[in-house]
Parts: sequence; structure tokens; C-alpha cells
Amino acid sequence: MSTTTETRPERPRALAGTTKVRYVIAIMLFVTVVINYMDRANLSVAAPLISKEFGLDTAQQGLLLSAFGWTYAALQLPGGWLVDRVHPRLLYPACLVLWSAATIFMGIVGSFAALIVLRLAVGIFEAPAYPINNKVVTRWFPERERATAIGFYTSGQFIGLALLTPVLTWLQYVLSWHWIFVLTGAAGVVWALVWYIVYRNPRESTKANAQEIAFIKEGGGLVDLDATTSKAPRRRIAWADMLIVLRRRKLWGIYLGQFCLTSTLWFFLTWFPSYLVNYRHMDYIKSGFLVSLPFLAALVGVLLGGVLSDNLVKRGFNLGLARKLPIIAGLLLSMTMIGANFTDDTTLVVVFMSLAFFGNGLASITWSLVSAMAPARLMGLTGGMFNFIGNLSSIATPIVIGLLVSKTDFAPAFVYMTLITAAGICSYVFLVGKVERVVE
Repeated sequence: MSTTTETRPERPRALAGTTKVRYVIAIMLFVTVVINYMDRANLSVAAPLISKEFGLDTAQQGLLLSAFGWTYAALQLPGGWLVDRVHPRLLYPACLVLWSAATIFMGIVGSFAALIVLRLAVGIFEAPAYPINNKVVTRWFPERERATAIGFYTSGQFIGLALLTPVLTWLQYVLSWHWIFVLTGAAGVVWALVWYIVYRNPRESTKANAQEIAFIKEGGGLVDLDATTSKAPRRRIAWADMLIVLRRRKLWGIYLGQFCLTSTLWFFLTWFPSYLVNYRHMDYIKSGFLVSLPFLAALVGVLLGGVLSDNLVKRGFNLGLARKLPIIAGLLLSMTMIGANFTDDTTLVVVFMSLAFFGNGLASITWSLVSAMAPARLMGLTGGMFNFIGNLSSIATPIVIGLLVSKTDFAPAFVYMTLITAAGICSYVFLVGKVERVVE
């Protein structure tokens, strides 16, 4: 990762009077991600009570916690294909309404089987979400601001979980676990309407002036992506396109690295609350507070990762070093969770978990590599493949941990997580190589 061998992005200067509509877009993505991740993590908050009510063992808990991942991962490629063809102004609100409705019904039904079916439905309708985020940020931000923008909206998953997890924990304590799903689902329906009213692509926006659009375009933002793709005939998913996104070693580097990175995320989204309640014997209110601390640490990490990466770009470092350094450093920090196996001190456990999740947040700029390396015409398909392979961890992590642990021993889970993280480091070091856009 030298400072001279890779192409550096152009660094245009914003002219006086340039609008800042792209910052509004970043805030909209941020709010959407908050809602997106609350609807992924609400089950982990309710899982101890649900498991008690339905008498679930650890293997059954793992199955329920993984149900989202089965459909979410399986539909990444169709979702990416859809993102390449449907306007984000229409596609995102439709997905929001549908996954929010499924979430609301999770609070209404009264059987284990129905919960699994509805959780599968949430995974189906959330599948296009992150490919949409990536396409929007690639349109609206120049390369030198993109990692910061990605870091900012990605921080929404941690802010929402850190601030709202104690609230949801208290709510289920006062009312019942059913209300967690009803309220988080209702928030998504409201936000779908807001997105439809406000969002526009750069060329369609009446708020962004010509200077801002030129600034984005000269810096590598794909403001004319719709105009380019609309001239090409609409095609079904072609094997030739699939081969482009499957046969490149550097793309496999980011795919496998994402699987390893998101494994840590899915541990915290699924098993961590149950670990505190069932293995550290904490009450629900205290565990709700302690669960929020690693998410706050992850929030700091994800914001720092984006700013650090973009500052390296602005200082003239090549794109590969600027993007991969925070990712690899973050993965190294994530391995510290193994320390929980060597202490009975709750404070130290939370410190290890917070440091590990801080590292996960620091490494969460991986979508910037998709923006920088994906073929422009296949941005959605590449993002779908990246998210598909990465989110296989949403299936593997809950199930593997459920099978590894016993009612009294959680240590094998942390060994598994540490080994997976080490594999991620190897993927970014040895497979990704030079960071540049793949040419078809």
C-alpha cells in the first residue's frame, strides 16, 4: 500500500455559492439506516422474553435470530438488479412500507412459526436497502467526501441502537415485547412518506445548483448515472454481467472481507443481549443500558473511520491506503472480544466488547470500496453481490453460535468470532490489491 502506485482521485474546489444539498441527502440516508437497523435488532432485545414465553432452546433461538438473514442474503442479487432499474425515490419508500408492515405484525402474532415467517418477510423487503444507499451516495458525493458520507449514514445503525435499545428494553418491561415491533414498524411507515416527498437525484433536484452538481461530477460522483443507463436497453440479469462481478479477485477480496466484518456486527445484533442476561445474569434494565455502550463505541469508530479515510485522501495518500488502513486496523481491534473468555468481571467484559465494536465501526467504510471498484454500469449488481456474501454472516453467526454454546458456556462463541475476524484481515491484505474501478 504505497503512496505512489495507485491513482489518486481528483480534488476539485467547491466554488462560492455552491449549495449543500448533498448533506441533506446524507441526513436522509442516516435516518433511514436508523430505522433499518432498529427493525433488524428489535428481535434481539425481545429475544430473552420471547424465548421464555415459547420455551426455546439455544438452537431454536439461533434459528429465529437467523431467519432475517436467509431471505435478506438470498435476495441481494435480485435486489441489486432492481436497484439498477428502479428510481430510489420509488423503490426505497416501497421497501420501507413493506418491511415495516411485517415488523408491526410481529408484535401482533402469537406463535413461534409466525414470528419466523414474518422475520423472513422483513429480510425480503430490506434486501435492496444498502445497495440503494450505495447508489445514492455514489451519485451525490465526490470521491474525496464519500467515505465520510458513508461513515455518517452508517453511524445511524449504531446511534439508533445505542440510544433506543435502553428505551425499547424499558418499554417491553413496562408493557410487553409486542410493542417493540409495533412502534419501530410504525416509524418506518412515516419515514417512507417523507422520503418519497423529499428525495430527488442530483439532476432532478430543484435545490442543488449547477455549481454543486459540477463539484460532485468533477470529483468522481456519478451524477449522470441514470442518463447513461437509460440509453442502454433494459436487460435481464445476464451471465456475462454475473461473470464480471464474480471473476475478479479484488472483488472477491471485498466480498469475503465483508462477510468477516459483518459477522461481528451480527453477533451484537443477535446474541449480545442474551449473553448479558443468560450468561452474565443481568436484569433486563441493566442489560439494556450495558448493551448500548458497545454501540456508542461503534458510533465513535464509524465516524472516525470515514473522517480518517477521507483525510488521508485529501493529504495525497493513494486510495488503497486511505480506504484499507481503517478497515484492517478496525478488524484487529475487533479481535479483542476474546478477552471476555478470561475474566468474570462485568466491567472488563463490557470494555472488551466496546473496544471490539469500536473496531467494527472503524472498519465500516467498506462500501467505499464498492463505490471505488465496482463497474459503473453494474453498481447495483456489484453492491448486491457484496451485500449477499457479506450478509451470509447474518445466517451463519446466529446459527453457529447457537450450536457452539451451551446453557452455561459461551466461550466457544468468542473463539469463533476471533477466527472469523482474522480471516477478514487476510482477505483485505492478500486479495483486494490495488483499489481501482473494475473495467468490463
